[in-house]
Parts: sequence; structure tokens; C-alpha cells
Amino acid sequence: MKAITYDRFGPAAEVLTLADVETPVPAAGEVLVRVAFSGVNPSDVKARGGARPGVTTPPFPQIVPHSDGSGVIEAVGTGVDPARIGERVWIWNGQWQRPFGTAAEYVALPQAQAVALPDDVSLETGAVLGIPGLTAAQCVFGGGDVSGKTLLVSGGAGTVGHLAVQLAAWGGAKVIATASPRDADRVRAAGAAHVLDYRAPDLAEQIIAANDGAPIDRGVEVEFGPNAALLAEVMAPNSTVAIYGSAKDMTPTLPFGPMLFKALKLDIVLIYILPDGPRAAAITLLHKALTEGALTCPVQEIVPLAETARAHELVEAGGRRGAVLVQA
Repeated sequence: MKAITYDRFGPAAEVLTLADVETPVPAAGEVLVRVAFSGVNPSDVKARGGARPGVTTPPFPQIVPHSDGSGVIEAVGTGVDPARIGERVWIWNGQWQRPFGTAAEYVALPQAQAVALPDDVSLETGAVLGIPGLTAAQCVFGGGDVSGKTLLVSGGAGTVGHLAVQLAAWGGAKVIATASPRDADRVRAAGAAHVLDYRAPDLAEQIIAANDGAPIDRGVEVEFGPNAALLAEVMAPNSTVAIYGSAKDMTPTLPFGPMLFKALKLDIVLIYILPDGPRAAAITLLHKALTEGALTCPVQEIVPLAETARAHELVEAGGRRGAVLVQA
């Protein structure tokens, strides 16, 4: 089969190679998926570039990247119901702690990691559900029902943030989002009641004013380090901030005093290691939102497998208005 591989860290155009590799055979409890689309996430780009702290060489001699994807089950291992053959699925954790992910024509993986895709949901959308979809669902609903609450979504134009805005609005929350002015209309269309410029010098005051003078019930945060002081100011006592990123400041200094006297709870979300129960709950919520027409997963560009390096470069460039997919 054709697959994209790398055996060293470096720029995408230098280290990603289209290769012929052996088609995997599903082991006991596994399924073999004929990949339709492979999702490219910032975590895939950072892993290929060697940007993870303390990791100086790839963990495997040859890596097929990407954790997210979608496709059709073509074969099953022992212990898996043969009725699953022909099932449309979306994939999570394809390359998490494994050498071979979804940037290939086929991937074999434990059957639980290939989730049946609802009939009316496209394979393109399925390839966005793994990291962005599950992260958004867990960040919004990880503390329970959000109906009647106010949620602050940082970076509402990003892939996760845009999904979080939709899910929170669908869940009955009032959504205040931050974004750049160019994306304000798109974020508002996703369900945000107010969209504020994340660079505004008086952002904290604007957030409180947008919530009629009241503090925020729950936060969804993409850049925790730069926004820690802001969060300490605008969040309500005993509230929670679900944090899924801090790329601009990975060693933040926290305003502990203000956080302490609000008993502010910091919930760091790493979707790769989400326990089975919360993951199943997040999957159920995603499927429900999708089938009710309350969730769309924008795709900015689809590139062929041979151009996976360009897909990585698109993700690295930032400023996207949708996911980047590789068509296998």
C-alpha cells in the first residue's frame, strides 16, 4: 500500500516520504480500515517536527503519521463481528503510541478506535471528529450540562474553538467567544452571542459587559499562558476552565492569589488519554449534535496523499478557517 512515512524529525518537505509499505493485517480485536481521509492536526505537525519536550528522536524506526481519519472497514481480526465489514467509520488515536497512523491507504487498529459513522455524516466530517471533535465536546460538556450557563470560548475561529462554539450553543449555553475581527461573522454564525477581539486592551471588561456584568461560568481555553491573568479576572468563583492548549507560553506564570480566592479549577484536557467513560459520552454527544444538524465541521482544503507535506505546511501556517485533510 501507499503510505506517508518519516524516520527523523525535520521540515515536512524534507522528512515526509511517499513509500510502498506492507498492508497491515488486523490482529485479534482489530479492524482493517481502508482510509478515505486522514486528518492533519497541530499535534501531528509538532510530532513530525520534533517539538515535543524531551523527545529528540522519533519513538519508532518508521512512522506513518496522523491520529484522525475516516474510511470503511475492509477486514476484521478474530473476535470482531464480521458484520462490521463494510461499515463507515471515523478513527481516533490512530498513531497515538503506535508507529502507524492514518496517512496511508490502510490502517489496522483496535476496533473501539473505529467508531461507526452515522449514515448522514460524511467521511470528510468523520476525519475531523477524533482530536478536534472530541476535544471540543470534552471541553464544553466535561463538567456536565451547560444549559443556562455562560461559556467563554477562546479562539472561536480555530478548528476546536469553532466546534466548541457550536456545541455550547446547541447545549443551551450563552457563548462569548474571542477571535480576530476578520472571523467575527463566522464565529457569530456558529452560535456565539458575542464575538470579541482577542487583542483588545480592555478585553476583560468587554467580556464581563457582554455577560451583563456577571462573571463567566465555564471557559474553553486554547492559549492558557497568555490568558491566565484574564481568566483569573473574568471567571466566576468555583468555575472551571477547560484548557487544551498553551502553545505561545508552555511555562506560564499563574496569578495564584486571584485564582485561589475564586477556587478556580483548571481542567487540562488531553484527549489522547481520556478515560473510556468520558470518551463514550463525548462520542454520543458529537453524534447527537451531528444528526440534529447542530454541528458542522468546516474543511479548508483536501490534498492528495502524495502532497501530505503541503498539508502539514498549511497547518503550520495557522490562520485556517477549517480542517486540512489528506485524501488517501
